[in-house]
Amino acid sequence: MTSKIRKGINIWSFDQSLPLEDCMRLAKDAGFEGIELAMAKDGPLGLHSSDEEILAVKKMAEEIGIEICSLATGLYWQYSLTANPPEIREQAKQVVRRQLDMAALLGVDCILVCPGTVGVDFRPEDVVPDANDVTFFAGSEIIDYDVAYERSQQALKELAPYAEEKGVIIGIENIWNKFLLSPMEFRTFLDEIGSDYVGAFLDVGNMVLYGYPEHWIKILGQRIKKVHFKDFRRDAKGLAGFVDLLAGDVDWVKVVDAFEAIGYTGWASAEMCPTYKLYTQQMIYNASGSMDCILRRK
Repeated sequence: MTSKIRKGINIWSFDQSLPLEDCMRLAKDAGFEGIELAMAKDGPLGLHSSDEEILAVKKMAEEIGIEICSLATGLYWQYSLTANPPEIREQAKQVVRRQLDMAALLGVDCILVCPGTVGVDFRPEDVVPDANDVTFFAGSEIIDYDVAYERSQQALKELAPYAEEKGVIIGIENIWNKFLLSPMEFRTFLDEIGSDYVGAFLDVGNMVLYGYPEHWIKILGQRIKKVHFKDFRRDAKGLAGFVDLLAGDVDWVKVVDAFEAIGYTGWASAEMCPTYKLYTQQMIYNASGSMDCILRRK
């Protein structure tokens, strides 16, 4: 039976030299119904973009016929909710508020937020679009686990009322941050915050190194608000383990069965990065075809 999960793709899956309009048109042509955009420091969806500039992006998507399904940002690698410097933590909260403002203007119901870090093993240039402009990187310090937990929860409890005011959910993603490493801990973390406007933005590929996504789906259940589709090969090293959909160790049959069991019918956005070095557009078409197989559309 065809899955009711909706099919999107993340903007970081595209050649970053492509204009935003070209990315949207390419996603539409490849068969994606939605696109997840990202708030950056600068650009059409930058920290200081005007309401008019943001609404122009929304209009562009409407004219192309593709839905903006969620809003991510890479800025949390620079502005972390768990950082030791209090001024960095405060800036991180301002980034969340700005992301919520932008999402509300775009008509998006959920943003992707990094809850902070305990530690990070990769380099800033591997995850930050403009590493040369990063003055502070979240992976440059190690935070005591209990301290990170307290700081993250405190910040998210503070931000939840603003999210509710904007009508936009804060989606906490499971990432390689040495934090919230168990689905049961993640469930408790969210339940202790106790807000309908703070949920899980589940990345199917990010826990494969140390767990099984179908377990996370079952345990988190209705707390899952948005989803990323990535694949990961366990016998590879580090970030090189992220491979094309269907080329890794994710058991996609079990994953889709688990989503059906909890009644999830929202968006799943392919996050295909790093992009191909050559013929980058082909990655978009390949991802679309793989998602059709995963979602039992063919």
